[in-house]
This record gives sequence, structure tokens and C-alpha cells, in this order.
Amino acid sequence: MAKGIPYNIALKHYRAQAERPMPQTDFGEELLRQYHPDYLRERCVDLTVGPNAGDPCHRQLAEVLQGDARIDEADLAGSPEVETDVLVIGGGGAGCAAALEASLAGAKVILATKLRLGDSNTVMAEGGIQASVEKDDTPQQHYEDTVKGAHGELDRSLAAQMVMDAPEVIRWLIQQGMQFELDQYGDLMTRRAGGTSAPRVLYFRDYTGLEMMRVLREAVFNSNIEVWDYSPAVELLSDESGHCAGAVVSSLKDYKYILVKARSVIIATGGIGRMHLNDFPTSNHFGATGDGLVLAYRAGARLRDLDIFQYHPSGLAYPPHLAGTLITEGVRSAGAYLLNAAGERFIDELKPRDYVAAAIIRECAEGRGVYAGDGQGRPSVAGGRTPGATDGKCGVWLDTPSIELRQPGIIEKRFPKLLHLGTKCGIDPRKQPPLIYPTLHYQNGGAIIDREAASTVPGLFCAGEVCGGVHGRNRLMGNSLLDIIVFGRRAGQAAAKRAHGFGRGPKKITIEHLRNFRRELMLANMPLARKSPLLFPAYAKFDVDSDYDGLRKTAAAGFIND
Repeated sequence: MAKGIPYNIALKHYRAQAERPMPQTDFGEELLRQYHPDYLRERCVDLTVGPNAGDPCHRQLAEVLQGDARIDEADLAGSPEVETDVLVIGGGGAGCAAALEASLAGAKVILATKLRLGDSNTVMAEGGIQASVEKDDTPQQHYEDTVKGAHGELDRSLAAQMVMDAPEVIRWLIQQGMQFELDQYGDLMTRRAGGTSAPRVLYFRDYTGLEMMRVLREAVFNSNIEVWDYSPAVELLSDESGHCAGAVVSSLKDYKYILVKARSVIIATGGIGRMHLNDFPTSNHFGATGDGLVLAYRAGARLRDLDIFQYHPSGLAYPPHLAGTLITEGVRSAGAYLLNAAGERFIDELKPRDYVAAAIIRECAEGRGVYAGDGQGRPSVAGGRTPGATDGKCGVWLDTPSIELRQPGIIEKRFPKLLHLGTKCGIDPRKQPPLIYPTLHYQNGGAIIDREAASTVPGLFCAGEVCGGVHGRNRLMGNSLLDIIVFGRRAGQAAAKRAHGFGRGPKKITIEHLRNFRRELMLANMPLARKSPLLFPAYAKFDVDSDYDGLRKTAAAGFIND
């Protein structure tokens, strides 16, 4: 039998109600242990080589971290060399903030990005950005909420720095030209997020990240920063002391490698969603394949929390071709209920994301979900638990009509992106609830950094989603857009300061660290056939990286951009 109640039957019994009682049962940590994918230990292995040898890591991530490089010294023969003060790798929010601050500090900056400037997870962040700007809120409360949401397993100094910088970050963004929602008196509007004790999320409709990226792109284009589109980094360079001294950049348009010598390097390559861990769909952009983790790890940087990832509760489950597309938590903040096929609320919608995601997975695993398949498919179940996706066919209702009943016009006014998504799904979310299921959303772990975003490798800084420690086991809504600006700016400032005090730069640049890493792989009898970083998802089916030519369909790739 297929798991769940058939879609048409469940929809026939659905009735929009303005108010529904809160469920009484609180499942606590047991809910996570039984149903959250992070707690399925069989999905992890211990790393064999590198700075984190012996640490648990998700199997798919371990494969790329312990993969062989895409290049060797012969590939670099005759490659042109370029020199700069600061090289920023990644063109999302963190990379742009870092580049802007480094340039403002007087550094010569090159920003190299795999896709186009702004093609990143930043533009896909919908819900807002946290900052304690209300009179009844404080950075201390923000800090305590962050620690509690992370289950205490985070770097408290980084969390403290983030919340203390938050009000200044909002001022800085407004100075750049970013818009936020204002009330009738011109004051900033805020709303609550799951796991928070106060309304602290500032937002612009339901595309806050897109608005942020708009102003950051404009600021970069109006600066002296040199931007290289379609130029992913495929390896870092080191100097005679083993410090980071630049990167090997692959120009996809010119079909060549470029050696960029830099006094400081900032990795801001974002997340890992397009690796589809545990076979989950993802809300991430096309280039989110964990490149920065691979580059930093092979260069000797220590990482942390490589078995911890965030599954956002409200990714579309149906129709299948849109599976994983994000619906902002702001909809639940506005009062939308989560309902199973029987029309019952089963969780407090504003509990932290890991609890809500686990509760949705439980409803589907135990047959109370809405099944939108053709009668042949099956939700993925193992040992009574669902460790992976439901093939886009099973989920629960996000009861959007309920908020429209309470506040007529709210969806059109505050959630225009949801309306557009509803059109693509063939529904009107003011009248019919979308079907949702958790989507792979955020990389909680990553490179270890200090308050100035310096990694454990001298000369290498990291900012944004590629870092670990800021969010611990679970990230609260609105802390990612804050994180990327706080540590992006700090990385840029610190990288420029280091560059200014570095004299003429490295005398010699090498990929010696790569030889050492390969030696480790061979001594451990690890395969050398697997190459990393991935650069693009496996299903892109490019014969060579340069098939990815300006997001156009190519004969070799057979890829169509949607």
C-alpha cells in the first residue's frame, strides 16, 4: 500500500478554518532521534585523511573531501599569472560584502565567481534577517535564542559577535540602499521566527535575500572591484611557508586556467544543497556543490560539524518538477498551520526548524501524509523512519488559506512570490493549501573560523555558509542573511589588513599541499579516480566544465536552464 491519503481525497476533506487548536503532544529530542536525517548515523563515515581524519562526515560529502584534485602541475604549464591583494572566491552575499569592505580599506580586489555575480543562495533567502532593533528586545535575547536553537553545540564567541554586530549590519544595508518593510509611521517592521523569543526578523515582502543581493551587486559594480564571472576556483595555491597564496581559477569562457597570486584569499562559495544529501530535493541554487569545503580542506583547513545539515520544513512536495522549491518560514510566522491529511495540526509551527521538519517526516512515515503519487510510487521508508525524500509525492498541507481568512489580502501584499509559485503549481494559495515536505536547505557545518573570519590556514579567510560553528546543530530563520554580512564584512576588513602588511607578497607559489594530500590518499589506499570539487551537479551531464556556457543549452550538455 502507498503511504498516506491520496491527494484528491485529502483535498476534498480539507476545509479552511481561521483557527485550529494547538497540538498538545511535545515529542522533544525523541522526535529528532527517530526522524531527523542528521540522526541516522548509518549515513555517516569517519574521514580517513586530512585535518579532520577520524571525524564523522556524511558519506556523500566525505567522497568529495577525500577526492583527488581536478588538476596537476602539467595542467598549469604556461598558465597566465595575475596578482592582487585580496582574492574573493564566490559572488553571493558574503563574497560581495567581503569584497566591498576589502576595497574600501584600499586593497586591490578580484572577485571570482562560478556563475554570475549574485547567482547564489542569498537571492533565494526569502524570510528576512534577524537583528535586535525593537525596544523590548536585546542582543542577549538574540544570543540566547541562537544558542538554544543550536542545541548549545556552536561556537559561542561567533554567535556573540554575530548578534552584537546585527544592528550595525541593518544600518549598513540601509546605507547601501536596501529596502525593508515599514509600518505607517516609517518604523522597521519585524516578525517572529521559529525558535525565537521576540519579533526580530526584518524583511522585504517574501524576497528579502533578492533585495539584499540587488543592492550588493550594484555596490560591487560601482566600485573598483574586478569581477570574473564563470570563473570557479579549482584549487588553492600555497607559498613556501604553507600559507594560502592564491588560487587556480578556471575560466569557463576562455577554456584556460589562471593562477591568481593573492596576499589574502576569502572563500565564500556557499552551501552544498545540489549534492542532494540523503536523496532530498533542495532549495539551493545550481552551483551549491560544496566547492569551498573541498578547497579549504585540501589546503589544510580544519572543518567542523560535517554530519549536520538543515532541512527546511516548507519545501514544495508537489508537483514533482518543483520539488524542493522553498516557501518562506515567514508564511508560518504569519500564522499558517501545518496539517496532515486528516486536517489535524501536529506540531507548533514556530518550533525550531529541525523539530518541524522531523514532525513532517514522521507524519508521512506513519501514513498521515497526503500522497500525490500515481499509486505506484512509495515514500522512502527504512526501519520505520524516512531518511530521505518522498520522490516529490508525499507531504503535508501548508494551510495558507487560514491566514487569508484572518487577514484578507495578506498573501498578495506580503507574499507575492508565494502567489507566483502557486500559479506555477496550478493553485491559488489563498484558497488551496500547497503540499510541502522538508527540503535540503543549509550547510550548518564548515570551516572553523575566528571572529575575524580567519581559518586555521594563514592567509585563508572564510565567510558565509562555507563556515561552521556560527549556527551549531540548527540554524534559526534570519540568522543566515545576518551571518553572511557580519562575517563577510569582517573577512574583507581582516584580509585587507593582512594584505597591506604583507610586503611584496609570496616569492613562490605552488600546489605542494596537493602533493601531500595525494600522498595521504595513496597511503590510505583511497581511490584517486574521484575528482573534486564537483563544480556542477552530476545530473548536469557536462562532458567538460566549459559546456556550462552562460546558462545556455549546449549539444554536449543537453542542459536547459529553467
